[in-house]
Amino acid sequence: MAERKIRVVLDTNVLVSAIVFGGTPKKILNMVLRDMIVGVTTISLMAEWSEVVHKKFPFRDTELEYFEEQMKVDFEIVRPREILKVARDVDDNMVLEGAVAGECDFVVTGDKDLLDLKNYRGIRILTPAEFLEKLSA
Repeated sequence: MAERKIRVVLDTNVLVSAIVFGGTPKKILNMVLRDMIVGVTTISLMAEWSEVVHKKFPFRDTELEYFEEQMKVDFEIVRPREILKVARDVDDNMVLEGAVAGECDFVVTGDKDLLDLKNYRGIRILTPAEFLEKLSA
């Protein structure tokens, strides 16, 4: 029997950092693209990502559009069945909804409000650096 791959939601801030700046978030994104871990997202999270990057980085439109298409191939898109009201920010709740619907092990984020939760329903909430550290342990 094949070992279950780690399932993770990469918050919008992590994906933006991965694409625009590289570094640790890019290492994690590459793990998804190489099928080492399962990247989970939702239509709402993809829309949020698209809105953020096209607003903040319009000069990189062709690169971003290519990545948007790749997300549809390389990420598992789930449809949340429950609306959560755990975090103050609606966008943070969308991340948790995706993680719950996708039966994720982790949420990787740079968002302080989410990080303060530490975990939700057994889903660990970590920074990109903490996530890589956890995987290498």
